[in-house]
Amino acid sequence: MSQAKKQVLSPMPQAAPSTDAGTRGNFPQIRMRRGRKTEGIRRLIRETALEPRHLVLPVFVEEELSERTPVGAMPGVYRETETSVVNAAKEAEKEGLGALMLFGVSHHKDHTGSDSMRPGGLLDRMVSRVRDACPDLVIMADLCFCEYTDHGHCGPLDDHGSVINDDTIENIGKQAVIAAQAGADILAPSGMMDGQVAAIRAALDGSGFEETPILAYAAKFASNFYGPFRDAAGCSLKQGDRKTYQMDPANGDEALREVALDIAEGADMVMVKPGLPYLDIIRRVKDEFAMPTFAYNVSGEYAMLKFAAEAGVLDYDKTMMEMLLSFRRAGADGILTYASLAAARILQQ
Repeated sequence: MSQAKKQVLSPMPQAAPSTDAGTRGNFPQIRMRRGRKTEGIRRLIRETALEPRHLVLPVFVEEELSERTPVGAMPGVYRETETSVVNAAKEAEKEGLGALMLFGVSHHKDHTGSDSMRPGGLLDRMVSRVRDACPDLVIMADLCFCEYTDHGHCGPLDDHGSVINDDTIENIGKQAVIAAQAGADILAPSGMMDGQVAAIRAALDGSGFEETPILAYAAKFASNFYGPFRDAAGCSLKQGDRKTYQMDPANGDEALREVALDIAEGADMVMVKPGLPYLDIIRRVKDEFAMPTFAYNVSGEYAMLKFAAEAGVLDYDKTMMEMLLSFRRAGADGILTYASLAAARILQQ
């Protein structure tokens, strides 16, 4: 500990008792409340900033949909059509958001998720449509197979119902090239397969996309907070669970090992998912690696606040902004959140 810090934390000297009967004796010389006296002072010395550019809006795009449809478990969130997604993208750009993250809701599912690996598939179409409409908007493309497989897992299964790791990472390289060719600025693999970042990097480099960055879902936990997302993305499981490839919520040191491996394989940015129950992991990742670090404020976290506000037990806007600020304070450079537009509008006021 530095000498200056020791001095601040040492017992504070007390003022001599006053002989004036009208004043209180032995009051502290250091009063932390002086810095909280007015909003102007509080704003002046505020340590952590939250701006629209720190926010990334996740968007669900469903094919063969005639009009945008609300997601019942996530008030205010919609499944966009392949046409209405353009309006969502333009709104995100207008509000100054940092990026848009695209998730496909496929109607052409099979065992391997092959639709996401072919030109003209949903992944290709939705990225291309947003790219054409918003040339300057940063587009992130989620790379995974759970939205495209008929069983809901993140890759093809063996005879025992377990995801085949090496087949999956070979396929995800093909998926990455499709998204890059369509115009995605950043590719975000979320399947937690061993070696997936290296496979994507090799596929991109071999196809002329050496400068396309990878945002790795480096520490993605097998969480109960994903339920509303799986409803929105149409990727609920037909059998089993994802505990053999997503992380045990009890493990913090393992999360740092996962992050280190993804960085070694070529990740340019890393993510912790979920966000709110894993603020300690976000802080440790940022301190350990000093990499661009993202937090995913997942569907369950979003829904909890929404339904609590509907029940009248909290103020949604104020609580949501406090929650987002906590991610920034923990070390997140960017936050994926379904509250992005609402937060940006509050920040613009």
